[in-house]
Amino acid sequence: MDRSVPHLFRWKTGSLPVDVTGVVSNHPGFGELAAAYRIPFHHIPVTPQAKAAAESQLLEVIDGTGADLIVLARYMQILSGEVCKRVEGRMINIHHSFLPSFKGARPYHQAHARGVKLVGATAHYVTPDLDEGPIIEQDVIRVNHTLPAERLAEAGRDVEAQVLARAVTWHAEHRVLLNGDRTVVFH
Repeated sequence: MDRSVPHLFRWKTGSLPVDVTGVVSNHPGFGELAAAYRIPFHHIPVTPQAKAAAESQLLEVIDGTGADLIVLARYMQILSGEVCKRVEGRMINIHHSFLPSFKGARPYHQAHARGVKLVGATAHYVTPDLDEGPIIEQDVIRVNHTLPAERLAEAGRDVEAQVLARAVTWHAEHRVLLNGDRTVVFH
């Protein structure tokens, strides 16, 4: 299951205090998910040759919808410094908390091979420094050797969904104060 599904469900049921104005993806398959929730879908393919044009389209969608918050979920592209500056303090990313240990493809499988005992997630504001923006929320769960790699990844995605939902909620409720490279979160 994609990280977007629980968030769209939370939005639709009123437990996520945001107005979803659209879904932008470089994967065409997310169109069906957006359609199921009756949300406008914008497919913007990203290739190395067309990256600048794709980012320009992304900014047009953001500006056109008047989005106050942009959430990255399964967006496996590095955004340019220009885009990061334009959306500073209003774009949130989520990732597993294995960084910098398990980078690249299949991090949960890498972690499983090394016998990790904790899996977690970090939600942070996006900056030009990849995955190093001001942290909004983090959480971990304990795991053990009995979990196969697929179940470890499932557990990690569950933590990611919860952490992202809290970060989005706190941002939407204006409870996150950016303080340089850090945040102050009012609970």
